[in-house]
Formats: sequence, C-alpha cells, structure tokens
Amino acid sequence: MKQRIVISQCIERDISDALRGCNSDKLFIIVDETTKDLCLPVIRGFKCLEGASLIAIKPTDASKNLETLADVWKRLGDGGATRHSCIINLGGGMVTDLGGFAASTFKRGVAFINIPTTLLAMVDASVGGKTGINFNGLKNEIGVFNDSEAVIINTGFLKTLDSDNIRSGYAEMLKHGLISDEEMWARLLTFDIRQPDLGVLQGMVAESIGVKERIVSEDPHETGIRKALNLGHTVGHAFESFALRRGKPILHGYAVAFGLVCELYLSCIKTNFPTEKMRQTVNYIKDNYGAFVFTCKDYDALLELMKHDKKNTAGTINFTLLGGIGDIRINQTATKDEMFEAFDFFREG
Repeated sequence: MKQRIVISQCIERDISDALRGCNSDKLFIIVDETTKDLCLPVIRGFKCLEGASLIAIKPTDASKNLETLADVWKRLGDGGATRHSCIINLGGGMVTDLGGFAASTFKRGVAFINIPTTLLAMVDASVGGKTGINFNGLKNEIGVFNDSEAVIINTGFLKTLDSDNIRSGYAEMLKHGLISDEEMWARLLTFDIRQPDLGVLQGMVAESIGVKERIVSEDPHETGIRKALNLGHTVGHAFESFALRRGKPILHGYAVAFGLVCELYLSCIKTNFPTEKMRQTVNYIKDNYGAFVFTCKDYDALLELMKHDKKNTAGTINFTLLGGIGDIRINQTATKDEMFEAFDFFREG
C-alpha cells in the first residue's frame, strides 16, 4: 500500500477523510505530555474525534523503549481496542515511531494515522513506513516496516516548536537536498533557519517529502536506493548514541547535521564530491548547529557504535556517500584511518 501524504490546508476535513477510510470501531489518540499540552487542543473539539480515547506517554527519545511500548499495548487492551480499531499518532518522531510500532504489533496490526507535529517528523519519521523503538542502548534497534493509512502534514503545528527543534528537522531537509539536485540544495542553504517564514517552509517541506516518497516507493524495504536516505546517519547515529551514553543527549537532526559533515568529507576523499560544495554545506551546518565536542580519545568508542548500525553487512561499516549533489553512491566503506581523518576534520575543519 502506498502511504497517502496529505499536505493539509484544513486539518479537520483531512482527519475526517482519513478516518472514513479506516472505518474503525474505536479510536485512540497517542500523544506525549508535550503534544498533549501544545497540539492536542488544536484538534480536540473536532466532531470526527468524538469518543476517542487518549493515551499520553512521557516525552523525549528516552521514552521510546520497551517499557513505554508495553504500557501502550496495555492501555489499548484495557480500552477495548480490537483489530478494527484505529490509532492517531499526534506528535514528533518518537510518538510516530513508537505509536506506529504499537499499532503494527497489537493484535497483529491495527490501522494508524500519523499527524506529525515537529519538522523532523514531517519530513522524516512519519513518512516511509519505518516504526520502532530503541533497545539495548541502540537507536531504532527493534521495529517493522508498516505504512500508516495516511500522514497529515500541517505546518501550523510548527508554531509550537522552539528554534532547536526547527533546526533538527531542517537537517533532514538538507540531506534531501544533497541527494536530490543542485537547485533544491542551493535553496536550502540560502533559507534563514533562524527566523523561518513558515509559509515558505510549507512548500519546502512538501518538496522534501517528495524526495523521500520517490526513493521509498522505489525501494520500500531498504535493499538498495533507499539507503540514500542514510546519508549523514551512519556517523550521526553514533554521535547520538555517544551523547546519550554521556548523559548529554542531542536532538536527532543535530546528530544528522554533524554526521553530514563527516560523511561529506569522506565523499570528498573517496568519491570525488566537489570540495567547494562540501565547504558551503559544512559552513552552513557550523553556523547554524554549532559543534559536537569530543576528543581523539573518543574515536574508538564512536567507531564501535558505528559497527552496530543496521545497514552494516558482516561487521563492515556501510556508508551512503555522494559523487556530487544528487549523485548517490550506496554501500561505501571506509577504513579506520579514513574514519579517524573524518573525525579530525570535524573537530578541526
């Protein structure tokens, strides 16, 4: 089933249309405590949501775990959910990932609708059918591919976001520009992310989702070209896990932005990505995302975390690199020395 993406101008009508397609016997809305306060009031009074049961979970990625998942399963069961019920996930990537996985596994799968409320969830987490939880200290270690009935994108929710969370989502948009074409990439590098125009951003979000949709439709289960979407993520996930381990978590998009710096450097030395374009992108990232602090004593720990990445084969770290903007090179590898060189570049570049 191809996931239906709705760029929403009237959210009540679009939710109503999506629910009509589900024809459910019982409706549940999953939120976290933040979206319960900031986003639920936007939709709470809609006629199509009358009688819906609310499941609120704790916020942040630290809650994307087995304990929270089991709690959601229990509350679905206690609330009388059946195989014909429907779940609306209203929130950021943590809510759409965990809520999607709960829906995919409860009674072997119930219908769900994603309403992403963060920029990151709009352009990345809620689109493409990936669901899951973190496990054993690793990001998204357990999960399934399963499309929602619909993803309803309404950039009005972005008014509730702080600057850091806008930037976090924008990093995935930068990645989409890098794997798409020079025009999109250039437009992204000239956008003022510090004082974003939400009207302009809505069009850019639609374009960004279009890039992801196109790639996912070619390769739904990540056997080939979908690996393009992993640009920045092999190193980025290691930074993210490392930060979590240190007790100083960083937002996913920041980790991806920092990962892009290292992987664009690798692209320069391994697949001839143009140095000038690498510098322009890296400068934009440094200007808007700051730095991630680590020392050469941390290199081995970061490398070890990269070895756990799901895209690896037989212990070999697998990268997506670029030969140019839109020139995607999947299944690339790097030696320990090359990786350490990329870390040096990140810290000193």
